[in-house]
Amino acid sequence: MSKQSIKLLICCIAGVAIWFAPHPEGIREDAWHLLAIFSATILMILIQALPMGAATLSGLTITVVTKTMTFGEAFSGYKAAVPWLILIAFFIAHGFIKTGLGARVAYKFISILGKKTLGLGYGLMCTDFMLAPVIPSLTARTGGVIYPIVTSLATAFGSSPAKNTSRKIGAYLIMCVFQCTVISASMFLTAMAANPLVADLASNVGAEITWGTWALGTIVPGTLCLLLIPYIIFKTFPPELKETPEAVTMANQKLKEMGPMSRDEKVMFCGFIVILILWVAGKSIGISTATAALLGLTFFLFTSVLKWKELLGIAGAWDTFIWFGALIAMAGGLNTFGLTTWFGEFIASKIGGVNWYVAFLVLLLIYFYVHYFFASSVAHVGALYLPMITVAINLGAPPLATALAFGIASNVYGNLTHYGCGPAPILYGAGYITLKQWWGYGFMMSIINLSIWIVVGGVWWSIIGYI
Repeated sequence: MSKQSIKLLICCIAGVAIWFAPHPEGIREDAWHLLAIFSATILMILIQALPMGAATLSGLTITVVTKTMTFGEAFSGYKAAVPWLILIAFFIAHGFIKTGLGARVAYKFISILGKKTLGLGYGLMCTDFMLAPVIPSLTARTGGVIYPIVTSLATAFGSSPAKNTSRKIGAYLIMCVFQCTVISASMFLTAMAANPLVADLASNVGAEITWGTWALGTIVPGTLCLLLIPYIIFKTFPPELKETPEAVTMANQKLKEMGPMSRDEKVMFCGFIVILILWVAGKSIGISTATAALLGLTFFLFTSVLKWKELLGIAGAWDTFIWFGALIAMAGGLNTFGLTTWFGEFIASKIGGVNWYVAFLVLLLIYFYVHYFFASSVAHVGALYLPMITVAINLGAPPLATALAFGIASNVYGNLTHYGCGPAPILYGAGYITLKQWWGYGFMMSIINLSIWIVVGGVWWSIIGYI
């Protein structure tokens, strides 16, 4: 048998075992059967028995074949706005990369801040932050736009693992970019693929998370994290090279080679600004986040900045659309069938009497650090997000603050390991940082980040009325 066949057999056995296991009193039989299918699907994703899209589509198919869900229920996720929002965001991200606007932004920041290595760190951080609202894939944003620039800078300064000069500048830049990108991802609803899934799941517990709600809640603690990270890493993981005037020269040369902004770049930039305005203020004029994204996409298609044929070839966008809709349908089914509510009430009854804030912190830390066992943020969110926030809310935690806090954690925990989020294998694979350094700094920065989000974020959320 092939490795894939063995993995699929393991998933099938796990699903069948749960299906026929006695279910606790108070749980409907169809809810228990859906849990079995959902668990087997998540396992398929975790052990990579099938690609994520194929795994989730297979899970949906089994729910229909076994009559656990009707066809309409199983595929209801694709009627939701969230999968369409993330699909369109991928298309817009393609426009940033295709037109060169993303690279231009990066080189512009480097030309302004790049005289010193610390300034380079802040320049790359600013680039990631600027691109985050419209590029929902960390892999595309960090791996596709920023990473090539980082390696070009490192090479230009003679920093290379092959030459045993990683610490000259390359290791610092790689570490800085990685630790910053998970924070940028946590600050916008459209900055990471799982964030809209978080918002959709949160609606099951009565928490409405809009683009503006997410951005307002994260702007103060997230900005503080971003301002501190390049400096903290500079002091604790210092590069050998501190002055980098050549970086400014290199950036200016690249900008000169690119020439003035092209017509497509200008159209892309103007469209980007309008979309951001609609995401922030659209609710007040009756335009949803997904509708604003659709308007933006239509504008780019009408102006020929994007062409439909090339959008059909963006495999990652369509794959994300497939698994998004599938996970929304199955996770929503578990809630509709009452399993999530039962789980929350059961756990709450076992630890009743505990102050909600203490319970919230314990659950949040468990949710955060269990990511050491996940190679996918999406699988982590799909498996644990809704049950965890349901328990916390049943113990008295405020729904919006709880849903948003766990959503933010669903980004920040990606910094722990070299496999915890999309760009991690790319950046670690460059060879500038050892495994011990990667995990050590991941844990250290997680403590700093969590402290800022809990303390500063808690105060900020009290001021704006989230708590």
